[in-house]
Amino acid sequence: MPIPFAQGPGGAPVDLLRLSNGGTTAQVLTWGATLQDLRLDGLDRGLVLGAPGLAPYHGPMRYFGAVVGPVANRIAGGTATLDGRTYVFERNEAGRTTLHGGHVGTDARVWTVEAHDDTSCTLSLDLADGEGGFPGNRRITAQYRLDEDGALVLTLTARSDAPSWINLASHAYWSLTGRDGLDDHDMTIAAGQYLPVDDQLIPRGAPAPVAGTRFDFLAPRPVRREGEAMIDHNFCLDPGDGPALTLRGGGLRLEITTDAPGLQIFDATGLHPGPGHDGRTYGPHAGLAIEPQYWPDSPNHPDYPSIRVAADETWQQVSRFHVTRTGDM
Repeated sequence: MPIPFAQGPGGAPVDLLRLSNGGTTAQVLTWGATLQDLRLDGLDRGLVLGAPGLAPYHGPMRYFGAVVGPVANRIAGGTATLDGRTYVFERNEAGRTTLHGGHVGTDARVWTVEAHDDTSCTLSLDLADGEGGFPGNRRITAQYRLDEDGALVLTLTARSDAPSWINLASHAYWSLTGRDGLDDHDMTIAAGQYLPVDDQLIPRGAPAPVAGTRFDFLAPRPVRREGEAMIDHNFCLDPGDGPALTLRGGGLRLEITTDAPGLQIFDATGLHPGPGHDGRTYGPHAGLAIEPQYWPDSPNHPDYPSIRVAADETWQQVSRFHVTRTGDM
């Protein structure tokens, strides 16, 4: 049964949904369809950053664990053209770009519980035509499911009654060691290319090779070392059935598989969200945001994988997050 958690705007109830299977426990909030906590049995720390109350999610921890959209990531200039018509969106990032759908995206709403049992839950959200500047009346669903191996499977779907753009993404911050810094996490990404960005974090154009750059994670290496530049970039995933990303630290291994064509990776530079789980105070580089999604600013790049959806077309993304012990704790 849903557990009362807090009150949202206007007194709307926010509930917590608990799932358990295969030695893993997950907690999901109806606020933003947020993955609030994820733990392995017998481990004394959470694996995703989150807060025990709702207030931080209205401020410094906005987006933490949420499903962001309807168009995740950035849209340059807050404008794009669809079928010959130009749309203007809410510019909620320094008045210049549209980030994660605008001022009130999918992360900042109370979702409806459609189904819930011991191992899974399905939440839905309706977005009206024109909200944030985006066209179409849209129905969005997020299903979290723990499989028999204890892996968390997230299935995101959307449907619009008119042509629109959809690019939903999980915005969980992962920490396998329970410490700030990320130099104690080794990462591998199956991406031979990434998207260089300008000073507004908008892609400059075509993908570039990762070889010889800060963004080469084809072989395992620390997420960051002292003095290295920030990562807030899209990695253009190579085709294949293997893990898109592997993260190791604290005697644990996280493997992510996804049918999305990209992973946005953000190393939490400059974040100061404050108190979180387990009495921990989060600081810069407290966790790593790993966001399976389509590429940023896709509506303005016809050469990128398209996020356009036709009327009554179903959009879907499936990602699997599996944490296991490596035996070297």
